[in-house]
Amino acid sequence: MAKLYFNYSSMNAGKSTVLLQASYNYEERGMNTLLLIAALDDRAGKGKIASRIGLGADADIFSNDDDLFAHVEQARSERDIHAIFVDEAQFLSEAQVWQLARVADTMRIPVMCFGLRTDFQGKLFPGSAALLALADNLREIKTICWCGRKATMVARMDASGQVVEEGDQVVIGGDETYVSLCRNHWSERQLKAD
Repeated sequence: MAKLYFNYSSMNAGKSTVLLQASYNYEERGMNTLLLIAALDDRAGKGKIASRIGLGADADIFSNDDDLFAHVEQARSERDIHAIFVDEAQFLSEAQVWQLARVADTMRIPVMCFGLRTDFQGKLFPGSAALLALADNLREIKTICWCGRKATMVARMDASGQVVEEGDQVVIGGDETYVSLCRNHWSERQLKAD
């Protein structure tokens, strides 16, 4: 039975690396995968999924108003699809999460979503909230805070390295913008050891 999976973590836990490795495993066995990435995230280039360790692959781009069920139907009319991988799944809309659940339920294609659970203010992203509610399988990909404890939160920094506490929920960036922290150091706004 195909399922909807949500693999979540804070920044820099290796979500894209795990996604690319899993897709490669399918392809190595002669199975086709469909990779999707949010249009908002073009850090690796438009329509590219890339990991910090140098792995990468082309992906179809989705925007908030795209019908992902219809997108999968179209892709499936062109070739067999054995698994779907979604990077930056926090940017899915609630409707799109329902569409992906429908893909798993009716087309019987496993859908594996990878993304952040919370933003820099500790609030759920809409896509993450829907995935936490609807996914058949939840898996936390762990990373660590500078202190060695599990990092569950992410802090946003400005250009001078100071913690930003207000602003738009979505600002695309990497290590120069975000740092993963344990809940305690996130609450204290302590980005590194004194």
